[in-house]
Amino acid sequence: MSFLTTIARSATRAARPATRAVPAASLSLAARGVHTLPKLDYSYDALEPHISGKIMELHHSKHHQAYVNGLNAAEEAYAKAAAPKEQIKLQSALKFNGGGHINHSLFWKNLAPQSQGGGELKAGPLKDAIVADFGSVDAFKKKMNTVTAAIQGSGWGWLGYNPETKKLEIATTPNQDPLLSHVPIIGIDIWEHAFYLQYHNVKADYLTAIWNVINFKEAERRFVEAAKSA
Repeated sequence: MSFLTTIARSATRAARPATRAVPAASLSLAARGVHTLPKLDYSYDALEPHISGKIMELHHSKHHQAYVNGLNAAEEAYAKAAAPKEQIKLQSALKFNGGGHINHSLFWKNLAPQSQGGGELKAGPLKDAIVADFGSVDAFKKKMNTVTAAIQGSGWGWLGYNPETKKLEIATTPNQDPLLSHVPIIGIDIWEHAFYLQYHNVKADYLTAIWNVINFKEAERRFVEAAKSA
């Protein structure tokens, strides 16, 4: 089993909703070990006007599919590699495509239409923890946006749970690197393909808008699970 497959299966467990037998945004490892593109819980245009249907369609069906294809190809080549040197050459492809698959599979679960509660952070353990660790929900969003907007090039902004400090912390990862230092609670894709068609080069507008469709219910589920396991 490759390192990325191990991470992928861990991410699948982290993203699994408690009441669904087949999670729509799981990593969907088929019986033969091939990664597949997860289905969404909502239509491509369900997040409008905050994220356009065209962006969602391209992001999911083209960009994420490319990471799935790349990961499958890299894992197949890795399995066939006859020497350690050949396997080492494949590490960057495994990390990039595997990270892209892991991150996006979590990202789709991060989002929900407003008609399904997107953008609404109700009173509960996640809100209590955010207020305790950042002072207020608004202060948290402002800091998260500032840190994420400051990423040079492409990457991800994260709200993660640190099992050592038992606190919520903001972190970033470059390119498609998955978050390994924390348990991911909320991830924001700051690659241009996530926003450019609608927001052009104005990252701040995209980051402001995305909070209207953040699935805080899913984020709270992840947080509660992480806190119990710490």
